[in-house]
Amino acid sequence: MDLFLHYLRLPYLLQGIGFTIAVTGLALAGGLAVGLLLASMQLSRLRPLAAIARGYTVIFRGTPLILQLVFAYDALPHIGLKLSAMGAAGLALAANEGPFIAEILRSGVLGVDRGQTVAGQALGMTPAVLMRRVIAPQAIRTMVPALGNESVSALKNSSLASVISVGELTLRSTQLASSTFDFFSIFFASGLIYLFLTGAIAAIQLVIEGALDLDRPASPNRFLRLLPWHRSSLAARPAAVAPAASPADAAGDISSAFARATVSDRAKRYTALARNGASVQISALHKRYGEQIVLDGFDLTIRTGEVVALLGPSGSGKSTLLRCINHLEQWDAGEIRVGGRRLGFRDDGRRLNPHDLANERASVGVGMVFQQFNLFSHLTARENIAGPLRWVHGMAPADAHRRAHELLERVGLSHRADALPRHLSGGQQQRVAIARALAPNPRVLLLDEPTSALDPELVGEVLEVIRKLALEDGLTMIISTHQLRFADEVADRVVFLSGGTVVEDGPAHEVLTRPRHPLTARFLSVMGADSRVEVVS
Repeated sequence: MDLFLHYLRLPYLLQGIGFTIAVTGLALAGGLAVGLLLASMQLSRLRPLAAIARGYTVIFRGTPLILQLVFAYDALPHIGLKLSAMGAAGLALAANEGPFIAEILRSGVLGVDRGQTVAGQALGMTPAVLMRRVIAPQAIRTMVPALGNESVSALKNSSLASVISVGELTLRSTQLASSTFDFFSIFFASGLIYLFLTGAIAAIQLVIEGALDLDRPASPNRFLRLLPWHRSSLAARPAAVAPAASPADAAGDISSAFARATVSDRAKRYTALARNGASVQISALHKRYGEQIVLDGFDLTIRTGEVVALLGPSGSGKSTLLRCINHLEQWDAGEIRVGGRRLGFRDDGRRLNPHDLANERASVGVGMVFQQFNLFSHLTARENIAGPLRWVHGMAPADAHRRAHELLERVGLSHRADALPRHLSGGQQQRVAIARALAPNPRVLLLDEPTSALDPELVGEVLEVIRKLALEDGLTMIISTHQLRFADEVADRVVFLSGGTVVEDGPAHEVLTRPRHPLTARFLSVMGADSRVEVVS
């Protein structure tokens, strides 16, 4: 035992630990740099870059590390690049670690829900903001265990540097054992040192995982507040208030307000809206996915302040149309103007790059609510609303949080402001999504089947929020829905789509009760229009 303890304290071995840590540090630092580059190339839309990165990955993952070390130390001098043993080891290990780290980074990015990326685009986030604020914070959490494992692997692989005479722990243990012939004690001490180093890496990994745990209270630490995944501390939040009444509680008042609107009143409103200027103009829009035609010469004009319900069977182009209006989808031909501006194109007709398109989305003012909510899962309800206001519109944090609080109170969720999306019901998540879309005061609000992903008992609370918006705000709204009664009560116009074209377009109550086209009548019959409660004149 005394001899074993002597080896643990022997300066010759302790110096080897320093070399081991240095080689591992070079491997991880260089590997991270190479991995970031390779991952970016593979995620790039430029196929030649992706092909080069994939080729590099195949080569360095498919050849033994020991050969790469020998090549860096013995072969590179033949082309004029002479490296020290430590330099050659660091280069070879970094080149070897790069592809493995790249795959970890790439899988983390690809693992983030695509819907959240689309939601960020709809809110006007540039690619850089989207990566820093939405994708990276979530990807990092999933990558920490794999990166911890790779760090341990790099530490153990550093022992192979002994083949090119780097005086790291394994080489020094071998040399010492060869001179004393006490193999067991020396290698046991060496193994214990490696175990201590890998244990330290595991401990660091656990600390990082704990710091990134979303269910822990937000930290007031000044450094942590700079991180992209930081959630505001309680001190920065408005004081808690009593829970606001749920929108469902106001259902009777709002629904009765719609019921009191006579057919004559709605006809007058329809006529008045027809005199308003165009808010959205769609002309000869064509869109196909492969051989499937989704929109076929589609034309539609929506007036300012108008609420339009899009009806039609699945595959009729409703969702694609909404995504085209916000330029989340490219189309093949035709033109879309929002507020008179041709969204997505320069004055000379060329397409905007992703950065400029994001800025244009933010300035034009088109909000969107998705079927699957698409809330940012790493942010609280309040931060889902306040975050985009800060990152996209440059609003001061205090003002952004105040605006978020007002909107949450309006949709009946001020008491759930600090809850993560996974702790909210589907109806609550959709109400937060509506509040987020309303936060920058958009000119047009697009709602894509806002209740299709909800359980039947949760549909009412979301529909009441939308009813209230239509009744009180006078907001231009385009709603894709299968809720016929809701469309009758809220919409000024109903547009029925089939085969990518407008089949019928007219006042909501008239289309829903006296359809002129057989396709519309058949659809309403299938959807159970007979059971709807008609507006009494």
